[in-house]
Amino acid sequence: MKPGQVLLTVIALMAVLLIASLSGIVLMKNGHAAPVAPVTYKIEHVASGFDFPWALAFLPDGGFLVTEREGNLIRVNPETGEKTYISDLPPIVEHRQGGLLDVILHPQFERNRRIYLSHAAPDDGGVTFAVTMAVLEGERLTELREIFRLPQASRSGQHFGSRFVFDDDGYLYFGIGDRGDRPRAQDKSDPAGSILRLTDTGGIPEDNPYLMEDGAHPAIYATGSRNAQGMAIHPETRIIWFHEHGPRGGDEVNILAKGANYGWPEISHGREYHLPKAVGSATSADWAEDPIYVWTPSIAPSGMAFYTGDQFPQWQGSLFVGALAGQHLARLTLDGEKVVAEERLLTELEQRIRDVRQGPDGYLYILLDTYEGDILRLVPVEE
Repeated sequence: MKPGQVLLTVIALMAVLLIASLSGIVLMKNGHAAPVAPVTYKIEHVASGFDFPWALAFLPDGGFLVTEREGNLIRVNPETGEKTYISDLPPIVEHRQGGLLDVILHPQFERNRRIYLSHAAPDDGGVTFAVTMAVLEGERLTELREIFRLPQASRSGQHFGSRFVFDDDGYLYFGIGDRGDRPRAQDKSDPAGSILRLTDTGGIPEDNPYLMEDGAHPAIYATGSRNAQGMAIHPETRIIWFHEHGPRGGDEVNILAKGANYGWPEISHGREYHLPKAVGSATSADWAEDPIYVWTPSIAPSGMAFYTGDQFPQWQGSLFVGALAGQHLARLTLDGEKVVAEERLLTELEQRIRDVRQGPDGYLYILLDTYEGDILRLVPVEE
């Protein structure tokens, strides 16, 4: 090929790549391109002035609940941004990554007004993790009952987890991190570093996988999890997916399976923080579940939602994940149980994203993880 032809070929290739980027094509890590439909949206501010908000739950009356890590539960009017602080919460300790964390409504909330909170709790040995069930009556909680407490407390402020999901049978799932003590994730007598399953009143389901195993904690549903901060149920298969933080890379998206072991800390895609070596002995093993997607370097994922609404038809079936260190909203395009493309949204905000939820109105709601943090809403722009 003549030099002039080479130059023309290079220019043509660059033009194709430019058009591809403008049309929403995202390059995967293996270098292959996958089409991503371009979507035009605007960002609306719903409410402001939250102290490190952690989670959001939508109420049937159109309002929603927001948790603040320092220990506040707030009802928000999305039309006015007005905030009402809920009183009579359980004892909560704000300790580094711990505090008031997730909130979820009971599937029959309109009938029983029951909600669930995950939080760091005071304990004789320092700080532990707990789940409290309560009834929301007006501006206060009543009938509080702690339905789970991590038996082994510590002074660590790391890796509390946690997100809630109710499945179609009414069982409550949530994750607890390894609390900064890695071996706990492979100890079935210790719920730390595991995904747990309870009945809606805190009982143990009769088909939990380790119920009859001597020494195992009966609430454990799956083990080997470092620090899961995102969990959602797939809208079609009705199987729960979750993601978790890795150390210096190795953030994972996993599909939950009964009795599965996700490998941490023996199997990992991450690297040590202060040493130039990998964590664990391998990235895969026949006894451990492989993640379906890995981020390296770490984006520090938090919050997770499948999109099923009508406001953004091009996004239907996508999996959205907030990024703390990555400071963006990741949209994963799926083909069954495979991630075929990733698009990064809201990078221009340069803000840590703690939670992402689809609202009943079909819009996406975002919590910014900052002091004086905001609640944002993504709304389509009609062309």
